[in-house]
Amino acid sequence: MDGERRASQALSSGLPEGGAGGESPGDGGPVPGSSCSSALLQAEVLDLDEDEDDLEVFSKDASLMDMNSFSPMMPTSPLSMINQVKFEDEPDLKDLFITVDEPESHVTTVETFITYRIITKTSRGEFDSSEFEVRRRYQDFLWLKGKLEDAHPTLIIPPLPEKFIVKGMVERFNDDFIETRRKALQKFLNRIADHPTLTFNEDFKVFLTAQTWELSSHKKQGPGLLSRMGQTVRAVAWSMRGVKSRPEEFMEMNNFIEMFSQKINLIDKISQRIYKEEREYFDEMKEYGPVHILWSATEEDLVDTLKSVASCVDKCCKATEKRMSGLSEALLPVVHEYVLYSEILMGVMKRRDQIQAELDSKVEALTSKKADTDLMRKPQPIRELNLSEVTQQDSHPSDFRAKLTEEIGKLEDKVECANNALKADWERWKQNMQNDIKSAFTDMAEENIHYYEQCLATWESFLTSQTDLPLEEASEDKP
Repeated sequence: MDGERRASQALSSGLPEGGAGGESPGDGGPVPGSSCSSALLQAEVLDLDEDEDDLEVFSKDASLMDMNSFSPMMPTSPLSMINQVKFEDEPDLKDLFITVDEPESHVTTVETFITYRIITKTSRGEFDSSEFEVRRRYQDFLWLKGKLEDAHPTLIIPPLPEKFIVKGMVERFNDDFIETRRKALQKFLNRIADHPTLTFNEDFKVFLTAQTWELSSHKKQGPGLLSRMGQTVRAVAWSMRGVKSRPEEFMEMNNFIEMFSQKINLIDKISQRIYKEEREYFDEMKEYGPVHILWSATEEDLVDTLKSVASCVDKCCKATEKRMSGLSEALLPVVHEYVLYSEILMGVMKRRDQIQAELDSKVEALTSKKADTDLMRKPQPIRELNLSEVTQQDSHPSDFRAKLTEEIGKLEDKVECANNALKADWERWKQNMQNDIKSAFTDMAEENIHYYEQCLATWESFLTSQTDLPLEEASEDKP
């Protein structure tokens, strides 16, 4: 309970959370219950041309990168001010560190799967120890994500990597695939650990600390199959019914998500194409060095020149390989993670609408019941009543209306809590997204500048050496 209380305070304050381990710095959000500014939601992600063949889509007019457009309003409640002072005094406070490493293959008669070692170090009092070591498989991560979504339907849960294929890798247990998934799983857990609410979730604690048999036992304690099926059927019914009047701020939020999804998917496709073309260029350039070495064996007068060209090509190959490594490790994972985030956001909006649709349905039922009661109270012509009509008039509709009114009250509170949680987490997510994308593209730009400077210096040195040599020889030949 103390953990949930601290989580609620941290989320309501909307103040920055300290980041570590390469995670997104600076999380901020408004006070729950405050209205979202339309200006915040109308920010453009990147000014992109929809034609995917045009690589000139990276426009400098990226209002998504405008820090001012994401600055939340300063909280003014006493509780928020207290929390603000606490976070400002301890901006780098972090008490939960998680590492995912040592993937291990398991082969059974039924299936083959990979488990990962998860090491957790913490100073929190609610943990029985300061360090834990467990092994988890991908299905366990899926279970955790599902439990977090059930407990916090309108919070933005970090995405998991795809189940089988990650960016074109066909081999499921390929070393590159396993390493890519390991990094993504570690980022998933660290994002949860850095979240002001999710970090105190009890299922998250069990995931980090319970041994395999304990986790299996804990999973069985959840609702049964019939209960889950009933919840799924009701959720589908509410989603099919839809909402009549979504609040304006959530309409703007939904429009932002749709636009963001289109832009980030386009960026992802272009980034993948750039990486593919860079790989083809690298593979071709690798052949030029050996070719010039072989050529030098047949040209006695050009031996030094051809070997110098081969050396320059080799240096450029190494620089290109380094740039490709930066592209595949720094830019591509960030962009693809936010492609997955766009799907998560759509699911969050859908769950919020389901809660509101349930409330709207109850309100309609109550209104209809009141109308039927008013109709029954009107004077009716004298006629003979059958048994069913007598039974209906002898019942107590007031009891039904009272029960319905009570359910509506609870649903109104549920909708309000869901809306406030989403608005606060929305601002926090946008700040993280802005920081992550800006950092990824800035780092990539710096890497490109360094690459071209290195290649330019290499070839300038070669040209200088070749132009100086004939001048010296010419001076020696003069009488």
